[in-house]
Amino acid sequence: MKRNFILTTNLMCLLLIGTLCMVIAGIQDASAQILDPDLVLYFDYEDFDGNTVLEKSGRGYDGEINGNVTQSDDGKFGKAAQFAAGSFLDLDGPNVKPEDLPIEGMSLIAWINVASVSDMALFNARATDGTWLVHPEARGDGNFRWLNRGPNPGRTIFDVRAGENKANEWQHYAGTYSRADGLAVLYINGEKVGEENARLDTPIADNWGQGARVGLNIDNQRPFTGLMDDFNLWKRGLTAEEVTDIMNNGLGATLTAVEAQGKLATTWGRLKAN
Repeated sequence: MKRNFILTTNLMCLLLIGTLCMVIAGIQDASAQILDPDLVLYFDYEDFDGNTVLEKSGRGYDGEINGNVTQSDDGKFGKAAQFAAGSFLDLDGPNVKPEDLPIEGMSLIAWINVASVSDMALFNARATDGTWLVHPEARGDGNFRWLNRGPNPGRTIFDVRAGENKANEWQHYAGTYSRADGLAVLYINGEKVGEENARLDTPIADNWGQGARVGLNIDNQRPFTGLMDDFNLWKRGLTAEEVTDIMNNGLGATLTAVEAQGKLATTWGRLKAN
């Protein structure tokens, strides 16, 4: 009788452990879910792990800190990243999966608070053939830049320069491009400041073979110096309404897509608290 009781107790313990393991595995799987099929990178700068900044899109492209990138409590939403001159996040560009690369469109969004009005790269990637495929910048001549390129040679798709760059205050940068629409738009603080029809009908360069970085060009030029928050990169052109929602609320954890009048409208939940 006693032996049967022990066997039954052991069996119950094993079942309990198994159930607990399944629950933990489920939590881990949920945390690794991709937030949106078009979201490629998302740094909210809430979680630093040693020499790594955790990336939150669900794709796992964490940023390796090179130089001095620290966490600041003075973010636009919660915490932010403080970039010292010459510092950057290395995204291991050659190992980004081909299906995750923005080719038919791209949107890049971030809150920035630059230390001075000078040439600063928010993000940079370079293809194996030498193509500088994207230039989202705060510029020393007092404006901003938004550019995409196709494969070399000389394949500039658009190059928008507009807006008013200011130091020591939060500014919202949003560049969008859709190849299908043939249009690139630059928004600063939610206002459209510039746009350009595509000069060429070509895909954006299809690899980051020479690297991808947040905060510094691949040739170690145009260092971002100051605060950055809520950085997100997409492989489609976002709408003006989506840009405004992200600017006002921060990028959401719940991305509920509904079809309205033949277009995809997105309702954003909140991932970060004010």
